[in-house]
Amino acid sequence: MVWLGKMVGGTIGFALGGPLGAIAGAALGHLMDKDSGQQEGVLPETGQMTDQDRAQLTFFAAAFSMLAKLARVDGRVTDEEMASVRRFMAEDLSLNAESRQIAEKIFYTALNAPQKFEDFAAQFYRQFHDRPELLELMIDILMRVSVADGAMEKSEEALIERAARIFRIPEADYRSMKARYVSETEKYYAVLGCSPSDDNETIKKHYRKLARDYHPDTIASKGLPEEFVKFANDKFREIQEAYEAIQKERGI
Repeated sequence: MVWLGKMVGGTIGFALGGPLGAIAGAALGHLMDKDSGQQEGVLPETGQMTDQDRAQLTFFAAAFSMLAKLARVDGRVTDEEMASVRRFMAEDLSLNAESRQIAEKIFYTALNAPQKFEDFAAQFYRQFHDRPELLELMIDILMRVSVADGAMEKSEEALIERAARIFRIPEADYRSMKARYVSETEKYYAVLGCSPSDDNETIKKHYRKLARDYHPDTIASKGLPEEFVKFANDKFREIQEAYEAIQKERGI
């Protein structure tokens, strides 16, 4: 994501288009390349932005724009909420100082922007509608940050549910995702999208699909920003740990 700081805000906005382009362009409009010569990774022309670059920027801008609206849903952003977003940047994504600065600029720009949470979610869905694992990853991000201060508020949950509907995530899948964060007793089954009442073969089937979808090689081919690749890889380890715990419990 280093090249973000080398792009003119208008170029970013035009390249992405829609509400996310407006946010990214406004947030980064003042970050200009101070070097006269073109450097590796610099994208001064809209036409030079590849599909992968556009996908990475869309994911990055959507994540922090949607988190901003989520934090603001109850009318104000508390110190605890802001701290949870910063922890997510530093601990879950391992963003460096420059990337954290960019993420915060997007966050604060979106916070007071006229665009709605649903506008950002809809554009994200248009970009990634054929990549269900990335849609679920975004829901997971929203849930993780929302419970970082101890609990998921009703207003936060309602907004996340709206995103899930826009993303066309089945209700059963959404409930399983939510259970990872609000129920400890069935956490491992929820990670695999299963129930304790499911038989061993059903659990194995769910595990194999998730392990395939979130395998590091599969995620690496999706063109995500490298920080989100790390987050997805952490999810892969979570899937492995959940399956191992269930195997031990059931003697599989």
